[in-house]
Amino acid sequence: MTDTAYRPSFVWDAHACLPLDAVKTPIELLDTYADSKIDYVCINVGMDMNSVAHILRVIAAFRAKIAARPDKYLQIETFDDLARAKQAGLLGVGFDLEGSVMLQDMPEMVPVFARLGVKQIHFAYNRNNSVAGGCHDTDIPLTDLGHEMVRAVNRGGMIMDCSHTGRQSSLDIMRVSTKPVVFSHANPKILGGHERCIDDAQIRACADTGGVIGVCGFQRFMKTPNAPDIPDMIRHIDYLVKLVGTNHVGIGLDTMPSVAVANDFPDGVDSAYYWPKDRGYGPGAGGAAVFDPRKLPALADALISAGYKPDDVDRIMGENFVRVAKESWL
Repeated sequence: MTDTAYRPSFVWDAHACLPLDAVKTPIELLDTYADSKIDYVCINVGMDMNSVAHILRVIAAFRAKIAARPDKYLQIETFDDLARAKQAGLLGVGFDLEGSVMLQDMPEMVPVFARLGVKQIHFAYNRNNSVAGGCHDTDIPLTDLGHEMVRAVNRGGMIMDCSHTGRQSSLDIMRVSTKPVVFSHANPKILGGHERCIDDAQIRACADTGGVIGVCGFQRFMKTPNAPDIPDMIRHIDYLVKLVGTNHVGIGLDTMPSVAVANDFPDGVDSAYYWPKDRGYGPGAGGAAVFDPRKLPALADALISAGYKPDDVDRIMGENFVRVAKESWL
């Protein structure tokens, strides 16, 4: 990528995926971020369909692989590590969990995962569970256990996320949480159209907590005919800014690089249950390309050209999520 004119003070991608294969996934997939002047990326280490044993193997392997590349990466354990990584020119890496089944109905599991580097969690991956409702299931309120889990996340040093969560459960989480709540990777439903997107009430409720909506670069949720590009990102950013202001908008691309030999989906689990065809998945449901993270520096330039002030671009490109991390992490 060509060099760009404007350098945001901090560039944060709130959600990315690597294949959940402890052995075969090369951590060098993160070089795309490290080589693109991105300061922090949060990567998924497990979803509701993954067993606790699987998730722990992935966390152990990813931590070891990150530690083996001190010239490129720094495992983020505390808020102060963000500045350490930035100063050293390293990519800061944190983990997130997509769902709560791995918590085994125990709020006490939250600080355990936090100590392993999990910096962010949402409670339901598309489908309902004992804690919260998923966005592709019957719309249910946050359960009594879910209320306890929110309190555990607030105490435990994680960012409370509502991506993939059902509408009513997300609104309940944002009402209950004493810390900012984010949608790490979600787009306005009025533009994206998909059931995985979020409506204006959810967007406003997120902003009311002091939270951030991370614009997701996934084609199906951006409703673009081709791979999403800078104008598509700006269209979604503009909508959110007009609705809730620049203090509550960020980036969460949801990149999903594949590795031919890696297998991260559990045997015996029906993928169509989590990605149902009647809810906009599979052939004919729109493409699955994702905005290229190497274009994030150019996106910052384009926002300046579109009339955004440098301070606003800094907030959108990362400082808003930095603020939430400062309020949420231990």
